[in-house]
Amino acid sequence: MGHDANRAGAQLVLLNLMRLLKAESIHMHLLLGDGGPLLNDYRAICPVTIWPSPDRYVMGALTDKVLGKLGLWEQFHDRQLEARRREIQAQLNLDSVDLVLVNTVTSGRWFGQLAIPGRTPVVTFVHELAMSVRLYTRPDELDYLLRRTTQLLAVSKATARYYEQQHGFDPARIMLYTLIDTPSLERNVQVAREQPNIYPSLGLPANALIVGGCGNAEWRKGNDLFISIARQVIGRDPNTEQPIHFVWVGVPPGPLHDDLLDDIQKAGLANRVHLIPPTPDVLRYMSRFDVFLLCSREDPYPLVVFEAGLSGVPVVCFEEAGGSPELVETDGGFVVPYLDLDAMSSRVLDLLHQPELREKMGKRLGQKILKRHPAKQSVETLVTLFDKLTRR
Repeated sequence: MGHDANRAGAQLVLLNLMRLLKAESIHMHLLLGDGGPLLNDYRAICPVTIWPSPDRYVMGALTDKVLGKLGLWEQFHDRQLEARRREIQAQLNLDSVDLVLVNTVTSGRWFGQLAIPGRTPVVTFVHELAMSVRLYTRPDELDYLLRRTTQLLAVSKATARYYEQQHGFDPARIMLYTLIDTPSLERNVQVAREQPNIYPSLGLPANALIVGGCGNAEWRKGNDLFISIARQVIGRDPNTEQPIHFVWVGVPPGPLHDDLLDDIQKAGLANRVHLIPPTPDVLRYMSRFDVFLLCSREDPYPLVVFEAGLSGVPVVCFEEAGGSPELVETDGGFVVPYLDLDAMSSRVLDLLHQPELREKMGKRLGQKILKRHPAKQSVETLVTLFDKLTRR
């Protein structure tokens, strides 16, 4: 079960996981809360059911008004919802399901509406920390999901600690688990490197040093901090022979894009900071970053750090902002105090000014990813867990 099919970290992890599970001959049926660009990729693996959007009216505009005046609208509305739930349950054939995998706590919105048999084990894969939990869940829905969860998969130690300490989840039923299809990601990085350099189309000079960011456009991701750091870094380095450019991939048109662009222009950075809309060509940008700047206020264990590391790009990130420091440590880039923009800017400049250090740390980050997160071992761990839970 997933909350949508947008091209973002948790959804891409689910897609990779489903591909690997299919190769293990596991049959699946995916329930999504909404569609998105990855929908056809999901459908290529297994049947997909999308939870229907609520209708504007129960019976029609005029009839709804009459029902409202008679005090009957809520009764008819509840009947409609119940009919919809029964239809979804029939499509999923829940009585025949051996195990339910819930990807993200956001999916609790739909999980709570399914009458999943009490004997059916539930594995919940959590990718969210406090900010996302507040934004994307309701306390009653999250409480029900966690109470019903047989085994919790946490993407990082920071994530496991959050659910244990803040939600009282039994640590004995929490397992650290990260699924990264490293062989495919390595191949994709190589393909991206073999393609023509995409930066000339942005007007970047061939010798530009590129500081990259990637992810959704939202306050949690720190898009605004990215611009503030760009201002500091470029202000401290007036070198015009090898100019520094900042590139963020993943900002769609909309109010936040316009606000960010306004900041960029007021700061005199219009030719040095570039906002790229969401694209499947992320790695064409990423593979040519010199430094990856993870300025997220919260990110449990972001896929973009894996993409950076396997591209040989060192990462600069914040302490207390999720699980990335567990991977970056002291040899895959730099971890700086939370929201210390001065320290982050200094570390970015250290890497930009020392190409040998940059290369060493980027290479080391990639090595750690390959060693700690072999895809085959990860999927075997999950299949073993599924077997154990379904033997009960």
